[in-house]
Order: sequence, then C-alpha cells, then structure tokens
Amino acid sequence: MAIKIKIEFLGGLDIISNSIREHKVTVPFEEGEATMKDLINWITKNIISDPKDIPVFIENETVRPGILVLINDTDWELEGMEDYVIEQGDVFTFTSTLHGG
Repeated sequence: MAIKIKIEFLGGLDIISNSIREHKVTVPFEEGEATMKDLINWITKNIISDPKDIPVFIENETVRPGILVLINDTDWELEGMEDYVIEQGDVFTFTSTLHGG
C-alpha cells in the first residue's frame, strides 16, 4: 500500500526542487510503519533535483537548523520529529527561516 501526502517547500527552499513549492505525492510506504525519518530520506532521493542541494536540506541525517518543519500545521517538535509516523493525507511543510537581504 502507498500513502498520499503533500510536501511544501517555502521561504525560498523551493530552489532545491526545481522551484516547485507544492508536491502532491504518493510515497511507497505502509501506513503506520513509515516515519518522518523515512520521508526525509525519500525526499532527498526523489524530490531534491540536484544532489549538491542535499546539504541545503539535510545536516547530520536530519533537517538542518534554520528550516522550520510543520506536520499538518504543527511544529514537528511537538509531533515527535523524526519519529512521527506518517499517515494518509498528511501535509509536511519545510520553510527556510534564513533569508538573504
């Protein structure tokens, strides 16, 4: 079985995914078994268009500091971070808080 979710890249972070801000995807995970850690790994392999951009998103095998992560509009720290279990229809938002100026 697969899980349908939405992934958003905001605050300029869409640059890592060919400037596409919203991705409605079906991920090849079993509902109730896959975690946010699995999703982060899947994103680096399937959405980030240039391998050189992976360090913009990932540091020490997790989302790098300076990127706000929301799971269904709730801070991922309140949802268990990498241990959050992915569910059908979830919305994952990654927003860069680091802006040039």
